[in-house]
Amino acid sequence: MRCTSEAERIYMLKREVLEMRRAVVPLREPIEQFALAAVLHVDSDAAVYFRNVAGHVARVCEQTDSLDKLLGSALDAHIARVSVQQNDDMRRISAWIAIAAGPTVVCAIYGMNFERMPGLQWRYGYFVVLGLIAAGCGALYASFRRSGWL
Repeated sequence: MRCTSEAERIYMLKREVLEMRRAVVPLREPIEQFALAAVLHVDSDAAVYFRNVAGHVARVCEQTDSLDKLLGSALDAHIARVSVQQNDDMRRISAWIAIAAGPTVVCAIYGMNFERMPGLQWRYGYFVVLGLIAAGCGALYASFRRSGWL
Protein backbone atom coordinates (compact mmCIF):
# COMPACT_ATOMS: atom_id res chain seq x y z
CA MET A 1 0.00 0.00 0.00
CA ARG A 2 1.46 3.34 -1.05
CA CYS A 3 0.99 6.32 1.27
CA THR A 4 0.39 9.74 -0.22
CA SER A 5 1.48 11.81 2.76
CA GLU A 6 3.61 11.68 5.86
CA ALA A 7 0.52 11.72 8.07
CA GLU A 8 -0.90 8.65 6.33
CA ARG A 9 2.41 6.84 6.81
CA ILE A 10 2.46 7.72 10.51
CA TYR A 11 -1.14 6.55 10.94
CA MET A 12 -0.32 3.31 9.12
CA LEU A 13 2.67 2.71 11.40
CA LYS A 14 0.55 3.50 14.48
CA ARG A 15 -2.00 0.94 13.28
CA GLU A 16 0.72 -1.69 12.91
CA VAL A 17 2.04 -0.91 16.40
CA LEU A 18 -1.51 -1.20 17.76
CA GLU A 19 -1.91 -4.60 16.09
CA MET A 20 1.39 -5.70 17.63
CA ARG A 21 0.25 -4.49 21.06
CA ARG A 22 -3.06 -6.36 20.70
CA ALA A 23 -1.11 -9.51 19.88
CA VAL A 24 1.51 -9.25 22.64
CA VAL A 25 -0.17 -7.70 25.69
CA PRO A 26 -2.60 -10.61 26.27
CA LEU A 27 0.37 -13.00 26.37
CA ARG A 28 1.97 -11.26 29.34
CA GLU A 29 -0.07 -12.80 32.16
CA PRO A 30 -0.19 -16.41 30.87
CA ILE A 31 3.57 -16.42 30.18
CA GLU A 32 4.22 -15.09 33.69
CA GLN A 33 2.07 -17.90 35.10
CA PHE A 34 4.13 -20.43 33.12
CA ALA A 35 7.35 -18.75 34.32
CA LEU A 36 6.26 -19.16 37.95
CA ALA A 37 5.34 -22.81 37.32
CA ALA A 38 1.88 -21.98 38.65
CA VAL A 39 0.17 -23.90 35.85
CA LEU A 40 -0.54 -27.62 35.95
CA HIS A 41 1.73 -29.82 33.85
CA VAL A 42 4.48 -27.18 33.66
CA ASP A 43 7.69 -28.55 35.06
CA SER A 44 9.89 -26.30 37.19
CA ASP A 45 12.75 -27.00 34.76
CA ALA A 46 10.64 -25.56 31.94
CA ALA A 47 9.80 -22.50 34.05
CA VAL A 48 13.33 -21.17 33.44
CA TYR A 49 12.64 -21.06 29.71
CA PHE A 50 9.28 -19.42 30.28
CA ARG A 51 11.00 -16.73 32.39
CA ASN A 52 13.20 -16.01 29.40
CA VAL A 53 10.12 -15.80 27.16
CA ALA A 54 8.35 -13.60 29.75
CA GLY A 55 11.30 -11.20 29.64
CA HIS A 56 11.06 -11.04 25.86
CA VAL A 57 7.30 -10.43 26.01
CA ALA A 58 7.78 -7.66 28.59
CA ARG A 59 10.46 -6.04 26.43
CA VAL A 60 8.25 -6.20 23.32
CA CYS A 61 5.37 -4.63 25.30
CA GLU A 62 7.63 -1.79 26.43
CA GLN A 63 8.97 -1.28 22.91
CA THR A 64 5.49 -1.13 21.42
CA ASP A 65 4.53 1.47 24.04
CA SER A 66 7.61 3.55 23.29
CA LEU A 67 7.06 3.26 19.53
CA ASP A 68 3.45 4.36 19.96
CA LYS A 69 4.57 7.40 21.95
CA LEU A 70 7.27 8.18 19.40
CA LEU A 71 4.81 7.97 16.52
CA GLY A 72 2.38 10.16 18.46
CA SER A 73 5.12 12.77 18.88
CA ALA A 74 6.01 12.53 15.19
CA LEU A 75 2.37 13.04 14.27
CA ASP A 76 2.12 16.07 16.56
CA ALA A 77 5.26 17.54 14.99
CA HIS A 78 3.89 16.93 11.50
CA ILE A 79 0.60 18.59 12.37
CA ALA A 80 2.45 21.57 13.86
CA ARG A 81 4.54 21.92 10.70
CA VAL A 82 1.45 21.78 8.49
CA SER A 83 -0.24 24.36 10.71
CA VAL A 84 2.72 26.74 10.41
CA GLN A 85 2.69 26.32 6.62
CA GLN A 86 -1.03 27.06 6.51
CA ASN A 87 -0.50 30.18 8.62
CA ASP A 88 2.19 31.37 6.20
CA ASP A 89 -0.12 30.74 3.26
CA MET A 90 -2.98 32.62 4.94
CA ARG A 91 -0.65 35.57 5.61
CA ARG A 92 0.31 35.75 1.94
CA ILE A 93 -3.31 35.52 0.82
CA SER A 94 -4.34 38.22 3.30
CA ALA A 95 -1.56 40.53 2.11
CA TRP A 96 -2.59 40.17 -1.53
CA ILE A 97 -6.22 40.77 -0.61
CA ALA A 98 -5.24 43.93 1.26
CA ILE A 99 -3.28 45.14 -1.77
CA ALA A 100 -6.26 44.46 -4.06
CA ALA A 101 -8.80 46.05 -1.68
CA GLY A 102 -7.44 49.60 -2.08
CA PRO A 103 -7.89 49.87 -5.85
CA THR A 104 -11.24 48.11 -5.57
CA VAL A 105 -12.59 50.73 -3.17
CA VAL A 106 -11.27 53.69 -5.18
CA CYS A 107 -12.58 52.29 -8.47
CA ALA A 108 -15.95 51.50 -6.89
CA ILE A 109 -16.33 55.07 -5.67
CA TYR A 110 -15.29 56.58 -9.00
CA GLY A 111 -17.55 54.15 -10.81
CA MET A 112 -20.69 55.58 -9.16
CA ASN A 113 -20.97 58.30 -11.79
CA PHE A 114 -21.29 61.27 -9.43
CA GLU A 115 -21.08 64.70 -10.98
CA ARG A 116 -18.90 66.25 -8.28
CA MET A 117 -15.89 64.05 -7.68
CA PRO A 118 -12.34 65.25 -7.15
CA GLY A 119 -10.41 65.21 -10.38
CA LEU A 120 -13.30 64.54 -12.77
CA GLN A 121 -13.13 67.93 -14.46
CA TRP A 122 -9.35 68.10 -14.42
CA ARG A 123 -7.49 67.00 -17.52
CA TYR A 124 -4.96 64.86 -15.61
CA GLY A 125 -7.33 63.65 -12.88
CA TYR A 126 -7.58 60.14 -14.30
CA PHE A 127 -3.80 59.74 -14.38
CA VAL A 128 -3.39 61.18 -10.88
CA VAL A 129 -5.93 58.70 -9.45
CA LEU A 130 -4.20 55.82 -11.28
CA GLY A 131 -0.87 57.04 -9.92
CA LEU A 132 -2.23 57.23 -6.37
CA ILE A 133 -3.67 53.73 -6.69
CA ALA A 134 -0.34 52.41 -8.00
CA ALA A 135 1.59 54.24 -5.26
CA GLY A 136 -0.74 52.88 -2.57
CA CYS A 137 -0.43 49.34 -3.90
CA GLY A 138 3.35 49.73 -4.15
CA ALA A 139 3.56 51.03 -0.58
CA LEU A 140 1.44 48.14 0.72
CA TYR A 141 3.53 45.66 -1.26
CA ALA A 142 6.78 47.11 0.12
CA SER A 143 5.38 47.11 3.65
CA PHE A 144 4.22 43.49 3.45
CA ARG A 145 7.50 42.47 1.79
CA ARG A 146 9.50 44.12 4.57
CA SER A 147 7.40 42.46 7.29
CA GLY A 148 7.89 39.02 5.71
CA TRP A 149 4.31 38.48 4.65
CA LEU A 150 5.24 38.35 0.96
